[in-house]
Amino acid sequence: MAGSSHGHTPAAWTGVTIAFIGFCVSGAFMVMAQPAGFWAGMVVVVLGGVVGVIMRAMGLGQSKEDPHAEARAAAAKSQPVSVKS
Repeated sequence: MAGSSHGHTPAAWTGVTIAFIGFCVSGAFMVMAQPAGFWAGMVVVVLGGVVGVIMRAMGLGQSKEDPHAEARAAAAKSQPVSVKS
């Protein structure tokens, strides 16, 4: 995925960070046997996804265009190189 810069956007980082915080909150409250806190953390996890989608809609996510599509098409047209030993 390094070649496609998958996930390297402000929308992705923000959404995942919020969801991770919610996951940690839920885990802590689960250990403390507090169901209300657990579900509050789960709401934060979902909120992270919603924030990520909203930020992507605002243009802070990865564009739908594939910047490497032209290079892939050119590579697909080329003939494989045979190696003689």
